[in-house]
Amino acid sequence: MMTDDRPPQFTSSQEQWENLKPLARHMRHEPTPAEDILWQHIRNRRIGDAKFRRQHAVEGFIVDFVCIEQRLIIEVDGEIHDQPDQQVYDQQRQSLLESCGFCVLRFTNADVLRAIESVVIEIGEAIVRSHSRKNLTPGPSP
Repeated sequence: MMTDDRPPQFTSSQEQWENLKPLARHMRHEPTPAEDILWQHIRNRRIGDAKFRRQHAVEGFIVDFVCIEQRLIIEVDGEIHDQPDQQVYDQQRQSLLESCGFCVLRFTNADVLRAIESVVIEIGEAIVRSHSRKNLTPGPSP
């Protein structure tokens, strides 16, 4: 679990990152067509001024996309995620990430490839909700 003494961009332990770094790098260089299309729509703060990272280690997992400042993770799922065992694993993984304060949005490859505009709108709405949650969080007492 992320500790308060680490800078916010570090979302896994150093040891976890060292183990995951080669795989994350490979996955960044070999994206699926759906991941590549989505990346073109969310990179460079194109939605809600949110900075996304791709194939980034969060709590020992490599997530497809994450906006750390908004605590938002986006997963793009291929057909393997239709398998019952994978669905159980995905749910456990998502629950853990959510327990760490992240909101997880899941889209299928087909969602991204066939309806990218709807996907972008949903991501934008999640960013707005995140801004609202941050503004409702009480700050330190004067």
